Amino acid sequence: MHHIQLSNTAFEGANSVYLLGDGDADAPTTLVDAGVASADVEAELRAALGDRGVAFADVDRLLLTHWHHDHAGLAGAIQSESGADVSVHEADAPLVAQSENAREDLHAAQEAALREWGLPDEEREGLLRFSADHRYLRGDPVDVTPVSDGDTVALGAFEAEVVHLPGHAAGLVAYVVEREGRREAFVGDAVLPKYTPNVGGADVRVDRPLARYLESLERVQSLDLDRAWPGHRGPIFAVSERAGDIAAHHDERTARVERAVADLAPATPWAVSAELFGSLSGIHVLHGPGEAYAHLDHLAREGVLRETPDGYVPA
Repeated sequence: MHHIQLSNTAFEGANSVYLLGDGDADAPTTLVDAGVASADVEAELRAALGDRGVAFADVDRLLLTHWHHDHAGLAGAIQSESGADVSVHEADAPLVAQSENAREDLHAAQEAALREWGLPDEEREGLLRFSADHRYLRGDPVDVTPVSDGDTVALGAFEAEVVHLPGHAAGLVAYVVEREGRREAFVGDAVLPKYTPNVGGADVRVDRPLARYLESLERVQSLDLDRAWPGHRGPIFAVSERAGDIAAHHDERTARVERAVADLAPATPWAVSAELFGSLSGIHVLHGPGEAYAHLDHLAREGVLRETPDGYVPA
């Protein structure tokens, strides 16, 4: 297995792509994730694969952890040259396939969320312009093979089990493998080594985003992994501990959100985001209030806060 690091100037953090099965006649040449569809990143990926004697045309299988452009963007270009089978969870498949209805539904949901979260018109319009300006990063449409929780994907001498871990994205999955006596998983953005994955803004389709994500962290711990290969940066060795640290981080953030509402009530997600993160730009104008909303929604469902037409107040 070879870890390929790609740049990512449009969104936060370098992306990780994993090459499996190169040079093994009995195993399909497989990539896990693909990077954004920019000319620079495509050149990086072609060069990195070329160093291993692999071209886009040689790729037999592509496993996508979720639909975000920095993970699925180049899948269409790879598939157009190789005819590779592209697997992605059924919840994200329409977005990777670039179904017109799926894209329109996502954009409508995002615009509705931005209004509900209390973004000022200038910030909301700026974010929509940012998204439009970076739309090319999604790349070409893909002929996808939808997978579901519990499915297995044959990778030659071993298989990968699909484990659904929603929260950061509705269809985020890990691919769990038993390899060289170790239990490992390609986890996408379910667990990251340096910072915490955004919840709430990264995929507005997720209902009860914080609760779903905390459930996914518990499931990561139950997998008893020896090592995780995340979608950004390097490997994670103490996987259960890292998942627990992220859950604890959200406990602390929930307490901060509760204090912010006590001071600001009634408080919108946009106002709480300013308390948590300060001034935001680019994609973070979506992620900041989305994260605040995820915690506000969670506290309201637990009866700690109450939602009113003007914002959240203590219950």
